[in-house]
Amino acid sequence: MSGKPVLLITGASSGIGAAVARRFSQEGYRLVLAARRFDRLSALAEEIRGQGGEALPVAADLSQVGDIQRLVQSALEHTHQIDILFNNAGFGRLDWLEGLDPLSDVQAQIQVNLSGLIWMAQAVLPHMIERRSGHIINMASLAGWVAPPTYTVYAATKFGVRGFTEALRREVAPYGVHVSGIYPGAVDTEFGTQARIRRKTGMTTPKRMRLTADEVAQAVLRLAQRPRRAVILPGYMRWVVALNALFPGLVDWAVRKRFVEREREQ
Repeated sequence: MSGKPVLLITGASSGIGAAVARRFSQEGYRLVLAARRFDRLSALAEEIRGQGGEALPVAADLSQVGDIQRLVQSALEHTHQIDILFNNAGFGRLDWLEGLDPLSDVQAQIQVNLSGLIWMAQAVLPHMIERRSGHIINMASLAGWVAPPTYTVYAATKFGVRGFTEALRREVAPYGVHVSGIYPGAVDTEFGTQARIRRKTGMTTPKRMRLTADEVAQAVLRLAQRPRRAVILPGYMRWVVALNALFPGLVDWAVRKRFVEREREQ
């Protein structure tokens, strides 16, 4: 691999991760692609190489510290540097809390969405501090600012990501390392299928209001080019965040009347 900047992407096998890989490859970045589904990673890496890019696929389960350490070691052995970590791996299980399995839903979400993200940052940080350069971009969610019903555990992980991002940003700023959080609303990916959403009312985010994976990828690229503390997508969702912060009682009432009571009806 050459001396171009290196982007390490977790959760790169599909959705936002794959879109980010394609977008950054077009900008001349070398890529390290990580996920559990190695067949998909390999196909994406071949696609990128076929277009003249450079990509290294590495199978890794982000719920396992050993896998994370091997991933970072492999990345550094092949590229000798990690300029940007896009901490993207994660999933959701959206249901009433009493309906979630304690291990496969609750524990697994916390371990991948929060613990795995923290472990990844911890693994790349010594390298970035030594180089006095680097950027960690943590994928969170609008649910890290506004927690809807059925998102209890998922929102808990994303609130955790937001707190972690803020604290780490302040820790490492003196070393020239940037830390950013990105907080998208609904995105048109496999997330909804994997989340096993079951709604009596059929209520969901209208398609016209959902972001595409490529729109998020463009936002990640802009963030890499001009580091900022946080990006909320789409931009108008900042008003939702403000409304929730300023008038939580009103939001509680509206959510209860429009969603919870209708979904909880027997």
